[in-house]
Amino acid sequence: MAGMPPPVKDEAAQLLAFADAQREAVRLTAHGLTEDQARLTPSASVFSIGGLLKHVSWTERGWVAMARGVDLPERPGYDTEFTLSDDETLAGMLELSEQVGRETTAAVAELGLAHTFPNPKGVPWFPADVDEWDVRWLVLHLVEELARHAGHGDVVRESIDGVVMADVVGEVEGWVMPDWAG
Repeated sequence: MAGMPPPVKDEAAQLLAFADAQREAVRLTAHGLTEDQARLTPSASVFSIGGLLKHVSWTERGWVAMARGVDLPERPGYDTEFTLSDDETLAGMLELSEQVGRETTAAVAELGLAHTFPNPKGVPWFPADVDEWDVRWLVLHLVEELARHAGHGDVVRESIDGVVMADVVGEVEGWVMPDWAG
């Protein structure tokens, strides 16, 4: 699924397919890593593979809660959101990622793409001149957020063991590479 989302006829399903593909790309950056490797921060940033999984999952869950009009879940402090605490595991973050994906799919089915919800005021990264978002915008934003951090994960993974995303996806999906691909 991370290689290329399949075309589907329904707009909501297509948007969710792209979100799923990007979520899976973040998840695949962890493929084959040990617990210790998932905690490494080998680049100039504080990002670890486990921490990226944690961050994107909590961010997605927060957006879905806003769309549903329910209290935002208590999330880790922003300063610790990109790393795993001693009681968190890579397996736990992968499980959280899967659960959050199911929650997002359920919310889109329940609410519909046209459902609107308020834009929080007084938060510097939310535009002051926007009063509300709709679920269509939300899913597109999730694709953007997940893709950004999948790219970060790709850099972190390559810094850990030299493995790049195409190699991981190819292994997981059983790709047979053409001669011209090197």
